[in-house]
Amino acid sequence: MSLVDQLPALLRQMEPQIISWRRHLHQYPELSFQEEKTPAMIADILRGLEFDEVRTGVGGRGVVGVLRGGQPGATVALRADFDALPIQDQKEVEYKSKVPGVMHACGHDGHTSQLLGLASVLAKHRQQFAGEIRFLFQHAEEENPGGAIQMVEDGAVDGVDAVFGVHLWSMFPVGKVFISPGPIMANVDDFVIEIKGRGGHGALPEQTVDSIVVGSQIVGALQTIASRNVSPLDHVVVTVGTFNAGDNNNVIADSCRLTGTVRTFLPEIRDLAEQRLIEVAKGTAALMGAVANVEYDRGYPAVINSEKESQIARQAALEAFGEERVLPMKPMMGGEDFSYYLGKVPGAYLFVGAGNPETLAAYPHHHPRFDIDESAMLIAAELLGRTALRYLEQHQS
Repeated sequence: MSLVDQLPALLRQMEPQIISWRRHLHQYPELSFQEEKTPAMIADILRGLEFDEVRTGVGGRGVVGVLRGGQPGATVALRADFDALPIQDQKEVEYKSKVPGVMHACGHDGHTSQLLGLASVLAKHRQQFAGEIRFLFQHAEEENPGGAIQMVEDGAVDGVDAVFGVHLWSMFPVGKVFISPGPIMANVDDFVIEIKGRGGHGALPEQTVDSIVVGSQIVGALQTIASRNVSPLDHVVVTVGTFNAGDNNNVIADSCRLTGTVRTFLPEIRDLAEQRLIEVAKGTAALMGAVANVEYDRGYPAVINSEKESQIARQAALEAFGEERVLPMKPMMGGEDFSYYLGKVPGAYLFVGAGNPETLAAYPHHHPRFDIDESAMLIAAELLGRTALRYLEQHQS
C-alpha cells in the first residue's frame, strides 16, 4: 500500500495529539512579531522527529523543517502560520486563552497543529517518498509587513518547486474543501487621512472650517471610487475603519483623522484606487477650505493560485473526499501574505471548512468567540499530505 493510501489511517492515530497541540497553543497565544514560546515548541517537536534540518529564527521568528525522502526528487513546501490577535477570548471552553487580551481568533493554532501532525506521520515514513518536503512555520501573518516576506528574503523557499498552504475557515461547513486557480484573495492596502481645518466655538461655525464636516464629506465621496470609477465587473472595496476628531461637545474640531483599507485584485485597479483616493481626499478638503494629507501604504499582494498546482491539489482532494465535498473557491476580499511565497514559486492556497454550529464553531474570523470544529484539522492535514505526495510523484527525477 502506498504512503498516500496509508495517510488517512496514520493521521487518525495522530488526531488526539493534534488536538492536544492545538488546545495548548490556543491557551498560550502570542501576538505577531512577539512569538517566542510557539516557535520554540515547534522546533523542539521537529527535532524530536529527527528532521534532517531544523532552522529557527527564519525571517526573524519563523521555523523551517526539512524532511528528505528515500530518493532524490523535487522539493515541495507546506506552510502554516502561528500568530494570534489582540482580542479578548470570550469563549467558555476548557482551552480558553490564558493570556488577557490575546487569542487565536483566526485558526492559526489549528494550522500549526495540523501541519505538525502531518510532519509526525511523514517523518516516520520518509523512506516511502522521493524528494524533499519543507515545512514552513511562519510568524506574523496578521500584521503588515508580515512574516512571509521576511521568510522568503531569508531563503525559506530557495530551491522549492511548489508551495501549498491551507486555511481553516469557520464560515464554510466542516467536511468541505475549496480549491480554485487564479486570484482568490485580494491586494491589501491601508491609508491614513489627516484633515486640517480651523477650530472654534460650536456656536460660531461661520468662523471655522469644521474638520468633522470635511471628514464626513470625504467618507461619502470615497465610496464613488467603487460606484463611479471602477467597472462593476471588477472588484474594489474602500472602507473607512476609524474616524477620530474633537474633544468637547461645544468645540468645532480643527483636525480630524481617518484610517481605512482598500482591497482590489487587478494591478491596474489597485493603481486607480490609490490615485483616486488621494485625489478625492485632497480635492474634497480643498473645496471646503481645509487641507488633507494622505498616507497610502501598499500591503500584501493578491493571492493568485497557479493553474497546474491547483489542479494537482484538486485531484488529490477528489481522491480523498469525492466530488460532493470538493468545491470551487470564490475570490474573497480578505488578504493573506501567503502571496509572497506565490510570488517566488508556483503553488496554491486552499481552504477547508471548519464551521459547525453544533460545536459552537459558527463565529466569523477575528470574533471574540471564534472557534473551529477540530475535526477539520485532520481533513486539512490529509489534503496537504496528499497534495505534497502527489506532487512529488509527478515530479520524481
